Amino acid sequence: MIDFITGLNEPQRKAVMHGEGPLMIIAGAGSGKTRVLTYRIAYLIENGVDPFRILSLTFTNKAAGEMRERIEKVIGTEAKNIWMGTFHSVFAKILRIEGHALGYTPNFSIYDTDDSKSLLRSIVKEFNLDDKVYKVNFILNRISGAKNRLVSADDYANNAIIKADDDAAKMPEIGRIYKTYALRCFQANAMDFDDLLFNTNVLFRDHLDVLNKYQHKFRHVLVDEFQDTNVSQYLITRKLSAVHRNICIVGDDAQSIYAFRGANIENILNFEKDYPELITVKLEQNYRSTQNIVQAANSVIARNKSQLQKNVFTANEEGNLIEVVKASSDNEEGRFVATAIFEEKMNGSLRNTDFAILYRTNAQSRSFEEALRKLNIKYRIIGGLSFYQRREIKDLIAYLRFTVNQADEEAFKRIINLPKRGIGDTTVAKIVVTAAENQVPVWDVVSNIGQYVSGRAGAAIEGFAVLIKSFMLMPERGKDAYEVAAHVAKASGLVKELYEDKTVEGLSRYENVQALLNAVKEFVDNPENEEKSLSAFLQNVSLLTNADQNDDDGDNDRVTMMTIHGAKGLEFKNVFIVGLEEDLFPSQMMLQNRADLEEERRLFYVAITRAEKKLTFSYAESRYQYGRLKNCEPSRFLLEVDQRFLSTSKSRRAAQTLGFERERETEPRPMAFLRNMSRPTAPPTAGGSLPPTRPAAVPSTTAADSGTFVASDTATLQVGMRVEHAKFGLGTVKSTDFKGTDRKTVIGFDKVGDKTLLLSFAKLRILD
Repeated sequence: MIDFITGLNEPQRKAVMHGEGPLMIIAGAGSGKTRVLTYRIAYLIENGVDPFRILSLTFTNKAAGEMRERIEKVIGTEAKNIWMGTFHSVFAKILRIEGHALGYTPNFSIYDTDDSKSLLRSIVKEFNLDDKVYKVNFILNRISGAKNRLVSADDYANNAIIKADDDAAKMPEIGRIYKTYALRCFQANAMDFDDLLFNTNVLFRDHLDVLNKYQHKFRHVLVDEFQDTNVSQYLITRKLSAVHRNICIVGDDAQSIYAFRGANIENILNFEKDYPELITVKLEQNYRSTQNIVQAANSVIARNKSQLQKNVFTANEEGNLIEVVKASSDNEEGRFVATAIFEEKMNGSLRNTDFAILYRTNAQSRSFEEALRKLNIKYRIIGGLSFYQRREIKDLIAYLRFTVNQADEEAFKRIINLPKRGIGDTTVAKIVVTAAENQVPVWDVVSNIGQYVSGRAGAAIEGFAVLIKSFMLMPERGKDAYEVAAHVAKASGLVKELYEDKTVEGLSRYENVQALLNAVKEFVDNPENEEKSLSAFLQNVSLLTNADQNDDDGDNDRVTMMTIHGAKGLEFKNVFIVGLEEDLFPSQMMLQNRADLEEERRLFYVAITRAEKKLTFSYAESRYQYGRLKNCEPSRFLLEVDQRFLSTSKSRRAAQTLGFERERETEPRPMAFLRNMSRPTAPPTAGGSLPPTRPAAVPSTTAADSGTFVASDTATLQVGMRVEHAKFGLGTVKSTDFKGTDRKTVIGFDKVGDKTLLLSFAKLRILD
């Protein structure tokens, strides 16, 4: 028997060793929930539960993969037999097996957001509606919200309240658009992401034999990040666990931040109502952060009324106070953060990857990008354009999709004239409309094009049909995903077209296509992938999330920049939470009611608890928004943090050197100044009165004590010289690097050891 006890605290042990019946694990930030969930699954298997009868649901493929690896280290290869993955990947698997009951074939396509928008644009155009009124983003969000609440197209059209809302928004045709969209997806043998959940609910509702099969198959159902589930996900998990009632949910209501995606915090707050016999275990010890960070987070989230009570604590060190920095502008805020990262790296022997800059909206990244580039600090922005969203990648993927599913209308529209075949938009639209009017797949029209289109365009389409038929033969003859993909890339003309484009962009696109083919080969060669078909590869790709993507160039030592929503589940030694201003964070769009404000506060709580060792808050007195300079006031969230855990400072009026020097006041002041601060009537000037930081410790043997410290000109600095630094004291120059603008030196200080300093802002007094 494997020892599941050693190294766990008492609540963790209780959660791992719970037997039968419903279990709710309230896991505070940094409390080791992944370890507990991993050990619990391993414990079940060690105690006789067949891994084939365990269903474990997560929100990213990356999380599922890491958990499976951990379980495999504990119990061996039996871990491969667990049904583990994201909601979408697991339910897509079930739908490929059982979807014929709903009229789908196993090789159905999965539409991404771009596919859905493209289809909606076509429908809006076919209905002769004004696309400036019927904006596809709004329509797609409306349809997505309906599906997440399990409102079908027919239910939507027949609901008087919904119809009144659409009429008030001057978009009375959304119901008809939704119905047509659903029909066209079905005709294309395609589902969007919401359909994977919606159709699973329909499958279990209308086909009780299928539901009964999976209810008895899964003896234990475990759900991670339960606070992020929507109505659809909750109903599926409740149905699947109805027979055995062995459902284990893990989550933290204080980290429920995805209401805009349909997540319903009531699922976790009211879980006990559905399971009166529920056992609740609270993981309250934080192993990640310092005491100051944990207690500051507690002081914020305590203000929320809708929450499950818990007392998060830590046995870690007290740690630094949280620094609060006020900048005169968003550009100065960027310079401060970049300089602070540079200093921390030099003084603390840290790497770029130890730092994260978290903001409320992606639009805030600009000033930080510019400042980091000026200091040659590498960074990565999470949430940008992923590899599989690049044009050339989507082009080849569309060819591969159409090879396995000739009903895929969106793939057809993307590739029919790629490379150029002389087929115009009017001809393509005619094919699509003809298929829709006859309620048949586009392939039925394309493969009999002579009945509909003649002349040069007809001949070109006929040639396209012959090409696709040749592609279709390869999977039928047992060719694996790589063999098919490599042939399609070459025979379609895509690789040739990109190879002949000798521009920098063309070369990059060609290399990206080669990288995709390498990814297909890696998929085929991976022994864990039992099915090597093109269809299996496409399903794997379609279910990837941004969190599952790797860095493109393999250089992982980068400062991470991302929205707070994207940061949940991550941790960093040093975190900067920036843009803490009213109407920005909390967002002005989230101040309409208490529920919205409490979600924004939970978002702030999530941001705070990403930090392990050091945390910094910053805000600007002014920033440009929509082309106008806006005067800003500090966020109310700054006032809600217990000021015992805060230290305050200010940034300099302007960057006098590449290092963006900062000046500090020397006496701490309370945060009361924020409460009394009124919105300024004119753009503020930099360097106004601000709360300062604690004084830095200065070696007693230096001239700084008497206030006589005068910096020397370091242009003549040489190895072997004795120098004095106001903070680190006396030392000897060990090396210098005067190349470029970043003049650096390594000094061996008598009391604190070696330090690498940037001479543009590290002031030194030369003693000899």
